[in-house]
Amino acid sequence: MGSHFSPESIPKSQTVALVRELGGPVEFKDDYPVPVPGANEVLAKVLYTGVCQSDLHTKSGTAASADGTPITQIKLPHIGGHEGIGRIVSLGPGCENDPDLHIGDLVGIRFSSRICRRCEFCLAGTEQYCIRSTNHLHHEDGSFQEYIALDAGYLTLLPQDVDPVVIGPVLCAGVTAYKAVLNANVRAGQWLVVVGAGGGLGHLAVQYAKAQGASVLGVDTGAEKRDFVLSLGATGFIDFALTNPIEKVKEITNGGAHAVVVTAGNAKAFSHACEMLRVGGTLSCVGIPPGRPHLETPISTIVIKGLKITGNLVGSLSECMEAVELVRRGIVKPNVIVRPFKELPKAYEEMEKGDISGRIVLKIAAD
Repeated sequence: MGSHFSPESIPKSQTVALVRELGGPVEFKDDYPVPVPGANEVLAKVLYTGVCQSDLHTKSGTAASADGTPITQIKLPHIGGHEGIGRIVSLGPGCENDPDLHIGDLVGIRFSSRICRRCEFCLAGTEQYCIRSTNHLHHEDGSFQEYIALDAGYLTLLPQDVDPVVIGPVLCAGVTAYKAVLNANVRAGQWLVVVGAGGGLGHLAVQYAKAQGASVLGVDTGAEKRDFVLSLGATGFIDFALTNPIEKVKEITNGGAHAVVVTAGNAKAFSHACEMLRVGGTLSCVGIPPGRPHLETPISTIVIKGLKITGNLVGSLSECMEAVELVRRGIVKPNVIVRPFKELPKAYEEMEKGDISGRIVLKIAAD
């Protein structure tokens, strides 16, 4: 239980950031109803939330589905946010006697909020692909609000000693970067390249790769990003605006990297990423560029070099908790820029320009 937490009266209305139509502006509404937790739900007061590139794509109506077409089946008005952290303030019916649930406990607000627990993916521990799931990004109100109702049966119960300021981005960007590194399957001492290394996802991928023992090369642009990425423990930095990253990677690694993780949401970052790999290397795809971009690697290259290509859609709850634990121990340190809640539109503007090193976190309420 939070050391400074005390029970409070729950208001009937709250402030939320909503979008009335895809592509429309963010509107702050101060009289939005506070949800009442239903059966097997808890109500949490949102403290902080990260701002993800996916939130921007969803707001803009450019979020891509599995076939590359825009996702249009989104709850409107839309309240985004899916990397939040809050404290339980109320227990719904059926939760009163649950020994794991306590008023004041820290909980996470993640991309996957509700799963069926019965399909082949849930049974296999890959429930992020649940075929019957809903999620806060598209179908429910997310963490850009002061209070949120969460499914108690699939609740992200966090260690109570984590720092709520930094842990929110770990619940999406962190677990996604962690999963991408795991899927890259690198051994200690092998070369792993992170494309977009200075961004919200990229800076975490650099650190999770270092935690696996990899030698990391960061690809991004600008002196500020260079200094930032090297400060995270990267072995080297390649400025794609000043040099050909493919040739530079081959030069540094003596023939190509064992793995490349692309976190940038830019089509150009993906198009020739496979060319950075050595024989048997793995391309681990994370960022989702808008539209329907394609890899431009010849099939013959993939076949003859024995390359592997993998995609990474967040991770399971178990993998999320592993990513959180590495942050809790101080092995991975998210770089966050804390802003007031109502600076969400400004955060979106900065994300569109690509000016951010690390992750923007909005302070929703005092702890």
